Amino acid sequence: MADLFSDAASQRASDVAPLAQRLRPSTLDEFVGQAHMLGAGSVLRTAIAEDRVRSSIFYGPPGSGKTTLARIVAASTGAAFEELSAVSATVKDVREVLARARERLGTTGRRTILFLDEIHRFNKAQQDALLPAVEEGLVTLIGATTENPYYEVNSALLSRSQVYELESLSPEDLATVVRRGLDEVGAHASPEIVEQIVRRAGGDARSALNIVELAAETAAGEITEQSVDDAARKHPIVYDKNSDAHYDFTSAFIKSMRGSDPQAAVFYLAAMLEGGEDARFVARRMIVLASEDIGNADPRALVVAVAAAQAVEHVGLPEARLNLAQAAIYLARAPKSNASYLAIKAATRDVQERGNFQPPQSLRDGSYYGRRLGHGEGYVYPHDDPSGFDADYLPDELKGTTYYTPSGNGEEEAE
Repeated sequence: MADLFSDAASQRASDVAPLAQRLRPSTLDEFVGQAHMLGAGSVLRTAIAEDRVRSSIFYGPPGSGKTTLARIVAASTGAAFEELSAVSATVKDVREVLARARERLGTTGRRTILFLDEIHRFNKAQQDALLPAVEEGLVTLIGATTENPYYEVNSALLSRSQVYELESLSPEDLATVVRRGLDEVGAHASPEIVEQIVRRAGGDARSALNIVELAAETAAGEITEQSVDDAARKHPIVYDKNSDAHYDFTSAFIKSMRGSDPQAAVFYLAAMLEGGEDARFVARRMIVLASEDIGNADPRALVVAVAAAQAVEHVGLPEARLNLAQAAIYLARAPKSNASYLAIKAATRDVQERGNFQPPQSLRDGSYYGRRLGHGEGYVYPHDDPSGFDADYLPDELKGTTYYTPSGNGEEEAE
C-alpha cells in the first residue's frame, strides 16, 4: 500500500512542482547559457557526450545551472547516479554510498557517479572520507558549490578534480528562459515586461522562473509591470560579505577608484553596503588607496578618506553612506600616483636584503654619549647652510639610490 501511494505521489509531483523544477533541462541541447564551457567541441561537452566525465567541481552563482548540468551528466551516462546534499549528509551517508559503489563495481562492473550538492558545506573530515574513493576511481565525484572551491574544498580533493566555473546567465540567455516559462504557464508578456523580469532576476534562471510563475498566477490576463513588481519582492543582490562576492566587489571597487571611474566606484560601494558590508572595512580600504594610488598627486585625498572613516564612527549607517560616497567619488576623480607605494616597496626590499647598513656618522645621534663616539660630526644644518638640502643622507653603501620618483601628476611635480 505504501508503494502504491509513493508511486502516485511521484506521478503527481511533476504537476505540483515549481516551474523551475518542471522546466529543468534534461539534455545539453535544452541547456541555456555557459557557452564558454559547453560550446560545440568544448572539452566538457565532448566528455559528457562520450560518457567520460572525470571528477569535477561545478562552481557558480545560484541559478546558473550547476545541479541541472550534473543531472544531464547523470542522464547521459551508463554509470549509476548517487546524490547527496552536504547540508544534511553525514560521513555515515558518504560511507554507505561508497559501499554501494564498491559492491556495484565488483558485481556488475558498473561505475558510480556521486553528485554532492553544496560541497563547500562538508567539513575537512567529511571531505577526507571521499578522497580515497575518488583517488582510486571508485566514484566519479561531481560537486556543486556557490563558494570558491579553492577556499572551501580540500586541496587534495581539488587536485583530483576539474574545476568548471559557471557564470550568471546573460540577459539574452535569461530572456530565453523567461519565454520558455511564459509558454509553459500559458501567459503572455510584452518584450518590455520580459526585459523587466530579466533585470529583476539578476542572472538567476531559477529566480526568473519563480517570478514568471507567481506573476502569471496574480496577473489578470497579460503580465504587467505591477504584477512583476509584486512577484519580485527580493532584489537581485548578489553580494555576500562572507563569500567570494566580498573579495570580487572589493577588488572592483578599488580598481574603479584607481582607474578614475566614479560611476563604477559608487555602484560597487552601493552594492557592498546593500549587501551588509562593514562600513568601517570600506573606509579602511579607501584610506589605503588614498596613499597607494593617489599619494602626493593630491595630498588631500588621504585627509578626505580619513574624514570619511571618522564619519562612519561618529554618524554610522545609513547616513554615513553619504560620506563614503563623497569620499569614493573624490578618490576616483583625483589625479593618480603610486610613487609613494613604489618608494616604500623598493626601500623595504633593500632593508630586507641589505638591512645591516648603518646611517652615516654625521646623521647618528649627536647627544652627549653619541658625541663621545664621534656621532654627529660633519652634519650640515640645512637652515644655516643650504648645502644641507643637497646632501645624500642614505647609508654610504646605498648612496645614489633612488626610491621615490615623482609622477608629475597633479601636485606631485616631476623633479
